[in-house]
Amino acid sequence: MFTLDQINEAHSKVRSGADFPQYIKDLLSLGVLKYSICVCDGHAEYIGKEDYSIHSKAEYPILHIASEIDSGNFKYHLKAHQQGETDYLTFCRNSAEAGVNKWTVDILAKTCTYYDRSGNLVLEEKIPI
Repeated sequence: MFTLDQINEAHSKVRSGADFPQYIKDLLSLGVLKYSICVCDGHAEYIGKEDYSIHSKAEYPILHIASEIDSGNFKYHLKAHQQGETDYLTFCRNSAEAGVNKWTVDILAKTCTYYDRSGNLVLEEKIPI
């Protein structure tokens, strides 16, 4: 089974959203099938086979998640991040300001799904891997 050290090693290679497809491939090779990131502090849950899971600690100080979703603003910042224009923390800040509370990556389904504070779907994208 995978460890947080292995995941952190894979994540250390990510400089921007442009590196995301390779990161997903690296996680899959470790045995990660799905993971969720909480935007408020960056903690994550990683899930593998047979419901194996591990949780990471907070990555940064608490961010306020806007109560209303601003999907246009979020999509703008997501596109900028995917094109390598912002780093991870900036993307998390932008997501919080736009009302995104969490995202879940399903590696086998090749999707990344973003949710608001109420758990409502904001956007689902296919991962180009």
